[in-house]
Amino acid sequence: MSSRSDTPAAELHLAQQPEADALLSRSPLATLVGMLLDQQVPMEWAFSGPYTIARRMGRDDLDAAEIAAYDPEAFAGLLKQKPAVHRYPGSMAQRIQTLCRYLVDEYGGDVTALWQDAADGPELLARLKALPGFGEQKAKIFLALLGKQLGVRPRGWREAAGDYGKAGSYRSAADITGPESLAKVRAHKQEMKRAAKAAKTP
Repeated sequence: MSSRSDTPAAELHLAQQPEADALLSRSPLATLVGMLLDQQVPMEWAFSGPYTIARRMGRDDLDAAEIAAYDPEAFAGLLKQKPAVHRYPGSMAQRIQTLCRYLVDEYGGDVTALWQDAADGPELLARLKALPGFGEQKAKIFLALLGKQLGVRPRGWREAAGDYGKAGSYRSAADITGPESLAKVRAHKQEMKRAAKAAKTP
């Protein structure tokens, strides 16, 4: 299995903003934090969040230990500055710090340790689901992102990621490589919402 550290640098385009995408492309923690933020806001807003946080901290990357030890009120203040990092900056600040504390406690603050020795897809999925703030769906999407774009492909990763792991699909952040694929993913999500609404209508 390859890990992100021994594969060519990926070029992610999730934020659709050059500086933010450059950070995502070189920083596993930034990508993970972006995935955590990706709820109840547009995807590009979520994935540009790590760059905004790093810049407000005066850093060119995020560090799990530094964030874990940061004064909670001060960290929340960084996210609340306008423009806010998220629609719910206070609660998301708490979630990011909780995630970073878990990474420090369980993996020495090294995000790549999540997958470097995972035996197979199901084991990696279990590790992702154990992350604070990561439910089944978010874990599967991140697993698909690791496999499709970041070269992290333990045996059985596609199967473990479910529909998000399918080749040629446009379901989630894992499938976004530029504006065209972003539009396709957005269209798929809108169709899913319409279908769900129709199913509820008597």
